[in-house]
Amino acid sequence: MSVRLVVELGAVALVLWVLSWVAMALFARRLPPGALRDAAEFLPACVTTARRLRAHADVPRRAKVALLIAILWVLSPIDLLPEFLPVIGPLDDVVAVVLLLRYAARTTPREVLMSAWPAEPRLLERLLGPARTP
Repeated sequence: MSVRLVVELGAVALVLWVLSWVAMALFARRLPPGALRDAAEFLPACVTTARRLRAHADVPRRAKVALLIAILWVLSPIDLLPEFLPVIGPLDDVVAVVLLLRYAARTTPREVLMSAWPAEPRLLERLLGPARTP
């Protein structure tokens, strides 16, 4: 195989991958409100929250490191469970992100977390549990 052919195949694969993400995002927006829509929005909302919190001054450094690990875990093509496995494929991403987000939430003010969350607030409240009193 020539180098040019490999580059062209890689470019085609990248375009198809990006188009599949766009299609999934568009389909997820068309879902009716309910558990299925919440599930479809959950992981992207976690990544958006982690990205927003990493730029916030009130978030401690160790929480920012945990959030960076969460983002990299989701974006990494290497998974503990292959994505093509039905139902359990994305499970390792979800579990890792939930654990890392909960870890970061222990030292991050609740109002900062809530303002960074782009989806339905009740999802984050359910993930974090009741607010702790000082």
